[in-house]
Amino acid sequence: MKNKNTIVSIAIIAIIFVGLIWIAKPNQNQNEKTNAVTETNSLDANAHDDSHHEAGEAGGALTLEVSEPFYNFGEVSMKNGNVFREFKVKNNTSSSINIAKIFTSCMCTTASIAVGDKTKGPFGMPGHGIVPKANMEILAGEEAIVTVEFDPNAHGPAGVGRIEREIYLENDAGAQTVLKFEATVTP
Repeated sequence: MKNKNTIVSIAIIAIIFVGLIWIAKPNQNQNEKTNAVTETNSLDANAHDDSHHEAGEAGGALTLEVSEPFYNFGEVSMKNGNVFREFKVKNNTSSSINIAKIFTSCMCTTASIAVGDKTKGPFGMPGHGIVPKANMEILAGEEAIVTVEFDPNAHGPAGVGRIEREIYLENDAGAQTVLKFEATVTP
């Protein structure tokens, strides 16, 4: 009887764990949207001397302007601890944009968002804990600050070398604004 209860308990825990991972995962079309937005950000950065991502409508979805969508930390020493970077995003449209989700490409990276006096986060990687909904509205003409924190120790000694990470801001329509950074992690 005790063995049967143990097996049932383990099965229930496994089902709950799988359910949490399923709830936290990005929507099915994320890879297609991410690739499209990443290509747009890259094209915009190359096409404009001031490296601005222009706000507008992408496939009917309102997008955000990012003055600097990429940052290079350079060398980051594990012994010096976490590093931070603020990215500014602006809604240059005539409508408000609701950031429904914020998530990162790796467990070593978290992001928080501040709009006016409201701050939400940290948000992390789907599948590594619960990633709460952001539901942060950016009004027309308003600016938001996305604070990114990178932990160079997260991967242990095997995590030295060059890394690239991404932060995704996804609006209600599923359109994504992608922020990126890179670093060279040293012991």
